[in-house]
Amino acid sequence: MALKSGSKGPRATSATRRQREIQTQVEAQDQRKRATKKTSTASGKTAVQAGARAHPVNPLPRQHQHKPGQESELNPAPQFKAPDYRGSGKLEGRVAIVTGADSGIGRAVAVLFAREGADVGVMYLDEHEDAEVTRVAVEAEGRRCLLIAGDVRDAAFCKRAVRKVVNAFGRLDVLVNNAAFQEHADSLEELTDEHLDMTIRTNLYGYFHMARAALPYLGEGSSIINTGSETGLYGSAKLLDYSATKGAIHAFTLALASNLVKRGIRVNAVAPGPVWTPLNPADRDAADVEQFGSGSPMGRPAQPEEIAPAYVFLAAPSCASYISGVILPVRGGPPG
Repeated sequence: MALKSGSKGPRATSATRRQREIQTQVEAQDQRKRATKKTSTASGKTAVQAGARAHPVNPLPRQHQHKPGQESELNPAPQFKAPDYRGSGKLEGRVAIVTGADSGIGRAVAVLFAREGADVGVMYLDEHEDAEVTRVAVEAEGRRCLLIAGDVRDAAFCKRAVRKVVNAFGRLDVLVNNAAFQEHADSLEELTDEHLDMTIRTNLYGYFHMARAALPYLGEGSSIINTGSETGLYGSAKLLDYSATKGAIHAFTLALASNLVKRGIRVNAVAPGPVWTPLNPADRDAADVEQFGSGSPMGRPAQPEEIAPAYVFLAAPSCASYISGVILPVRGGPPG
């Protein structure tokens, strides 16, 4: 049965407007440089298919989106259903919250959590159409889904959202911090205070807010999983602020794991490489999207369904009861 909560409200609308203002400023800078800037070229790699089914390869169709981005508008549609993944009750009877679960990695994680037996609280900004698709997919797995729209930069909203999930489902066992803001800047001089503030408050403050709100309800055997990034491990020349927040998320993961280990609460992070989600066409020029992910070890971007099983592994006590304080790279191969 569908459970819905939290219309988009003024804070969410305000956040979207600010994100688009930052995006517009960056795109105006890009346009001024375009006359002398060379477009991205293919890496020359042959894309690798190592899974149960084939995944899209480069070149991808040229496309660009306004922030925060809509999965329903992506071409090709991201693969999130993982049809060859068979659930085995690893999260049976448990309750999870996944932020940024309207699309991308968050949606794929919510679906696999449900397939493993969990009810899921789906938190998102204001992408209601995408969130509804997530709800339908979770309920198709036979589990309950609660949609909650709002801005994780707001600590009070995070507390309300967690309480709504606990009131609806009676408990909380897993928190996945996944919501993010990403917008490139060619140089540090071009990174405005507003841009920096949006990135830090969404990517870092949001994780702190959610973890703090969830902890009163988490007990022995519970799990917190943070979405990091390979940019937090190796940096990214045009994602200075984003890389910094992801590095901070990795450090937060290690510190919180140490802080909570005596309470039996495990804390880990997944550090993906390039993944085909709305985050990237909402940050890149349409021509750059063609080759998105082609520089990865497998020569293509990951699909969300290829990343989500890592979250199941870390969330499930049957799999990872002795694993805490780990940053798990899922980037298609070793660096280099």
